[in-house]
Amino acid sequence: GYRLFCPPPVSAPTPAPVPEAATAPPVAEKPVPPPSPPAAKPAPTAAPPKPSGTDNRTENRVKMSRMRQRVATRLKEAQNTAAMLTTFQEVDMGYLMELRSKHKDAFLEKHGVKLGFMSAFVKASTAALQEIPAVNAFIDDATKEIVYRNYCDVSVAVASPNGLVVPVLRNTEKMSFADVEKEIMNYAKKAKEGSLALEDMAGGAFTISN
Repeated sequence: GYRLFCPPPVSAPTPAPVPEAATAPPVAEKPVPPPSPPAAKPAPTAAPPKPSGTDNRTENRVKMSRMRQRVATRLKEAQNTAAMLTTFQEVDMGYLMELRSKHKDAFLEKHGVKLGFMSAFVKASTAALQEIPAVNAFIDDATKEIVYRNYCDVSVAVASPNGLVVPVLRNTEKMSFADVEKEIMNYAKKAKEGSLALEDMAGGAFTISN
């Protein structure tokens, strides 16, 4: 006959005991410093002083390179020694003459001064000086810099007992037609009285003569 053989039950191995994790020593907490007081706000700086004279009469200076200085010197020498060419440009004054004829009576009644052509010439020249700043600039020989004016001073020819004089209209970019005509009339009165000062004829960047 056959005999059945059953192997004895195998008991599961006992797991090895897990060593307890070493406890870290307590860390001493650092004392938290008290919050620092807020930094004092800097005292407001005083605004830079405005240039003397009329407001907004500022200038920008640009240093000239050595090449630019040499070119400027040669051009000035040529101007002093060679004959210069005068260019004439014709302009259609029809619209301006029509405008003057149409509004001259109302202009005189409102502003107390006649509407002439010089105010239009001054405003047109001012617009050109603002469009091309180099024409409104000058060279400072002491510092070798080009000085660009942010304002427009236009000289106008006025008759006087001793001949023509050229007083300066200051800040023409802010003047209206009426302002220009009034200022020219004021200078013409001073010229006839002989009360024009040298300061009235100094500093012009552009001159208009009729």
